[in-house]
Amino acid sequence: MSTLNRLVLWNIDHTLVDVGRITRDAYAEAFQRTIGRPLVRLPPTPGRTESEIIFETLAFNDVVTTDDHLPAFFDALAEAFANRRADLRAHGRVLAGAGEAVEALAHVPGVVQSVLTGSLQPNAVLKVTELGLAARLDLEAGGYENGVYSKAALLEVARARAGERHGARYPESATVYVADSPRDVQAAHIAGSPIIAVATGSATEAELRAAGADRVLATLADTHAVVSAVADLTRM
Repeated sequence: MSTLNRLVLWNIDHTLVDVGRITRDAYAEAFQRTIGRPLVRLPPTPGRTESEIIFETLAFNDVVTTDDHLPAFFDALAEAFANRRADLRAHGRVLAGAGEAVEALAHVPGVVQSVLTGSLQPNAVLKVTELGLAARLDLEAGGYENGVYSKAALLEVARARAGERHGARYPESATVYVADSPRDVQAAHIAGSPIIAVATGSATEAELRAAGADRVLATLADTHAVVSAVADLTRM
């Protein structure tokens, strides 16, 4: 029986890293390639999956969608991010305390860490790899945008993948999600897992509490607070 019995799933954008500039540029390139004209408006992104953002982007820019748009946009967006590897290193940043929190949890007995994100897998992997966070994350166990599942469903996917990879069982109470938006709080509630909400995105601490987050932190800068919250919420 595996001794790895607690699963921590990290949201990426605005929780671990800020790559907003690169994301906007990549969306503009993908829109131009897919639609054939410049992007005018990008919708709010916190807590949304890539497919939700893409469909809203198309609607905001007066594009009548077809069945071909989503897969074409996925391909263009993945290529646009791949073309910005150097930009990620130059202009992306790891948020305060994120690296230290991931490192500290890697030394807690029984903990496996992965990601739960609305990003496409190649883009998500690129972000955490280029910004130096990948070493302590089991990225093969993560939940990623696939054009089908909601974030709540992707949490269940990540739990199953982690269980298969580590020969362990990760029930809802042993899985904690760390994220930054009220939508993420809702996804965790639907999936039945606790959530640590960090006010490093567009939502305030008050808004995250009102959404029902199990624990709210201003940032990840207090490593002890992060580790303690994971321990408390996963009954370690």
